[in-house]
Amino acid sequence: MASSFDYDFVKDATPAGYEFPSHRLKRTCDPNRQPLILVACGSFSPITFLHLRMFPMGRDHAWNEGFEVVGGYLSCSSYRKKGLAPAYHRIQMCEIAAKNASKWLMFDPWEAQRPVFTPTARVLDHFDYEINHVMGGIECTDGTRKRAKIVLLAGADLIQTLSTPGVWDIRDVDHILSHYGTFVLERNGTELDSAIANLKQWEHNIHVVRQVVSNDVSSTKVRLLIKRDMSIDYLIPDAVIDYIYENNLYKVDFDLPPLPEPKGKKKAIADGAISGPSDG
Repeated sequence: MASSFDYDFVKDATPAGYEFPSHRLKRTCDPNRQPLILVACGSFSPITFLHLRMFPMGRDHAWNEGFEVVGGYLSCSSYRKKGLAPAYHRIQMCEIAAKNASKWLMFDPWEAQRPVFTPTARVLDHFDYEINHVMGGIECTDGTRKRAKIVLLAGADLIQTLSTPGVWDIRDVDHILSHYGTFVLERNGTELDSAIANLKQWEHNIHVVRQVVSNDVSSTKVRLLIKRDMSIDYLIPDAVIDYIYENNLYKVDFDLPPLPEPKGKKKAIADGAISGPSDG
């Protein structure tokens, strides 16, 4: 399928031998609906039930808006920030969580395996390239093919940072919100309406996903509980809990040197900016 995007960056950034995970991708869709891919980016240190829960909430909202979700992806960053587990461990935890979660949720290691910081806009370009260019989009039940809409799934704190001058590169903001859009999960204590008002030119591409059952768990809180030798049961998946204790994670802060940034690229996001609702 034709696209106006320049995929040179994605091609150059993809290592030899990389295979895009598509084993759970729905291969056919309703011809009366637009196929949609939900992508959640963040450090996921560790991944929580809220990170996972936002996918079915996003799918419900998408259906009501005339979309059909054909796949969901976790994309783990390669951040090296004090307090976060090394990327290797976060990759393993995300893979464990995705494997035992919804049958349409997958983990993509492309971003996490990059040796430099990768802007969220380029990560979304990667998904667009793999699904709409390489795979040719999604086939409909009537035999036609449709371009899948790639959407950034995240928490309300994302919108706050997007609307704050100087936090993101404005070119990336425009690229994300013009070409892709976002499904934003509301969160207590976040002034969502005022943040969206500051992004008025893109508001048609910003979808607010309401939490019917409030959930405020965060990775930061989970790490704090672990440090205090307190229970984290029912906050994150059991298999992830087992992995954390088997590898003695979060008892002390990891202090790794920061990743280099690509030349000409500004790291325009903080730890919580692209992390989904509770990356912390």
